[in-house]
Amino acid sequence: MKIHIIGSGFASLSASCYLAKAGHEVTVFEKNATVGGRARQLHRDGFHFDIGPTWYWMPDVFEKFFNDFGKSVSDYYELFKLTPAYQVYFKDNESVTIADNLTDIKATFETIEKGSGAKLQAFIDEARENYAIAVEKMVYKPGDSPLELVSFETIQRVSQFFSTVSQQVRKRFTNEKLIQILEFPVLFLGAKPSNTPAFYNFMNYADFGLGTWHPKNGMYSVVLAMETLARELGVKFVTNANVSEIIVENGSATGLVVNGEKKHADVVLSGADYHHTEQLLEEKNRMYSESYWDKKVFAPSSLLFYVGFDKKIKNVEHHTLFFDAPFEPHAKEIYDTKVWPKNPLYYASFPSITDSYFAPEGKEAATFLIPIAPGLEDNEAIRKKYFDIILDRLEKSTNQELRSSVLFIESFCVNDFIKDYNSYKGNAYGLANILTQTAFLRPKIKSQKVDRLYFTGQLTVPGPGVPPSIISGKIVSEKIINNL
Repeated sequence: MKIHIIGSGFASLSASCYLAKAGHEVTVFEKNATVGGRARQLHRDGFHFDIGPTWYWMPDVFEKFFNDFGKSVSDYYELFKLTPAYQVYFKDNESVTIADNLTDIKATFETIEKGSGAKLQAFIDEARENYAIAVEKMVYKPGDSPLELVSFETIQRVSQFFSTVSQQVRKRFTNEKLIQILEFPVLFLGAKPSNTPAFYNFMNYADFGLGTWHPKNGMYSVVLAMETLARELGVKFVTNANVSEIIVENGSATGLVVNGEKKHADVVLSGADYHHTEQLLEEKNRMYSESYWDKKVFAPSSLLFYVGFDKKIKNVEHHTLFFDAPFEPHAKEIYDTKVWPKNPLYYASFPSITDSYFAPEGKEAATFLIPIAPGLEDNEAIRKKYFDIILDRLEKSTNQELRSSVLFIESFCVNDFIKDYNSYKGNAYGLANILTQTAFLRPKIKSQKVDRLYFTGQLTVPGPGVPPSIISGKIVSEKIINNL
């Protein structure tokens, strides 16, 4: 069968490998100049930046993917565990460093709140069990039926789907610093901890149990690895390929219009933005209306800055979180009032601390990310305002002058997510993983209006993030193979 895939993000790359392995003729069409979808790189003046994902969690999912093809991660890229995993700044220039192992993390917790070490062990033991259930029994399901969630193990934990991560954390810990550290991992799921089912504390095991890793030369090494594997399996890639229409004949997808030219296919799979993909169809062939999308709870968009400094930066780690402002007001501005934050929390990555690839010797490459509501007004004046805010706070938190050392600033925000990725309202991470948008309640991977049209990626099952996207590619490929 001839299968055409729209987009070349992690989900599409994953699916292309499985489909090619099954003997199908697979071609991937990418609108941008390089493969990888949102996981691209920026190169400037000897500096390199991962434009998209920068965190490498759940290493077992990556390893499992390559194992499915008789390969290993180490066949394609070098991976090392970050030591420490990351650093968190709070108000008054106080910071907590998270070690690369649970024993040391418990000791750190104990110094902050007496008795919290043992409580953390119990919490992570529970998270480990939930992780095993999630990864082995839930996330590889196609989201066709609520019965997929029913097992002996999940029935035993049903209460964890009706309480939240925030509630469970606050039952055990009272210190606000520890609470924020433990609530942080579920932000990768794109929702507030107060809206995320307690079962999702398995992300805490991904954090403290499995650790934070870094692929040499950055996350784009993973893209290149998956592209290399796909090409080895016979997948073809076409870049600078703008898909303007999904061709439907007699109720079935029969190809694409790419750069104005019709391309025949037996199956069409889209790893592009789900909402955008349906705009490539006549309205009668769309499953979801504009009102459907408008009512959905989306994960945040982001304002990102990629900055070259002419000196090394002190008092930070490879991954550094700045919780030096109150969390709740910022969360409300993202999910409820949907306005630009007055006093945002932000994340910074300084990969050149551990990987010399990212910056010339003696210099520092920095990525800054402010989570924001999708759909906000975006212009250069707003971007400049927020860069000034976070740079001032970075200088204060880390006790050093940095503004005079800025060599250049590149930014990326709502308008860019829309232009480069056709992202609905400029969202960065897809749909939030809240209870009403989990598993079978997410947009379907198979069109119910058009035969032989499928979807993959962060807007369908299992959800946002790099490991879930890789899993999504496997799920949809199995669906396609079984339906042919």
